[in-house]
Amino acid sequence: MVVDRKKKEKKYWVRKLKNKYKLVIMNADTYEEKLSFLLSRLNVLILGGSIVIFLIILTTFVIAFTPLREYIPGYTDVSLQREVLRLRQKVDSLEIDFARKNLFLNNLRAILEGKEIVVDSSSGLGEGIPDTQETGYFRSIEDSILRSEYDRDAAFSLYYPENEEYVLSRVSHLGSLFFFLPLEGVITNEFNAGAKHFGIDIVAKDNEAVKATLDGTVIFADWTVATGYTISIQHQDNFISVYKHNSVLLKSEGSYVKAGEPIAIVGNSGELSTGPHLHFELWYKGAPVNPRDYIAF
Repeated sequence: MVVDRKKKEKKYWVRKLKNKYKLVIMNADTYEEKLSFLLSRLNVLILGGSIVIFLIILTTFVIAFTPLREYIPGYTDVSLQREVLRLRQKVDSLEIDFARKNLFLNNLRAILEGKEIVVDSSSGLGEGIPDTQETGYFRSIEDSILRSEYDRDAAFSLYYPENEEYVLSRVSHLGSLFFFLPLEGVITNEFNAGAKHFGIDIVAKDNEAVKATLDGTVIFADWTVATGYTISIQHQDNFISVYKHNSVLLKSEGSYVKAGEPIAIVGNSGELSTGPHLHFELWYKGAPVNPRDYIAF
């Protein structure tokens, strides 16, 4: 009897879920029927459950695949951590590279100054450098090239160390310098330091090119009231050559010129000029010298 009662109750609830109901939408003023639906409790449950499941799936998709997930407390962006790690590794690499270059420059300076080189064994910098106490010293081709380049670049420096041996070697080197004739012509006025005429005057044909007497760097190229278009060149061994009263300057400040390269055109510019000519001066260590002592005019 109890079993039959339970079966009847079950059938009753199933039948109740399937009972049809009519949902009518009417005009409140005229009571005119606009829409109507046949529904059952089972249909409503299925529709409501489907909507809930859809909303859950949509919310999960939005959280998992959109930037909104970053607003969830405790959620971290994996790509951001990866980028931070990459930048940290890059900074470490830059620090190591900077340390290596700094050690290289310090050792290069030590080699040029004849001091001992430094080996940083803690960071692996300087590995592979031979011990000069255990191995014999020899000069490689690269070392000779480096020394040659250094001597050529340092030749234009205005600073010389207070070293007697170095100064003597520089003085003996002056005899090997070859001064190029700046201009072919007739000398009309000689060097006279007592009369404050610190150069020689050379008269030449019009439009003749004035040439650099040595390799060097142009340190002045401009117009002055007294000397007109003037150009000055810094050479090795503290020599400076000056070319005055030009009509045109062919080089500008900072230009590097070779010996014999045209730098100006002879002229008659400036208040102190009395005719077309070149006033040529040669200075050594800040003092004027007679160009005839170095150049065969």
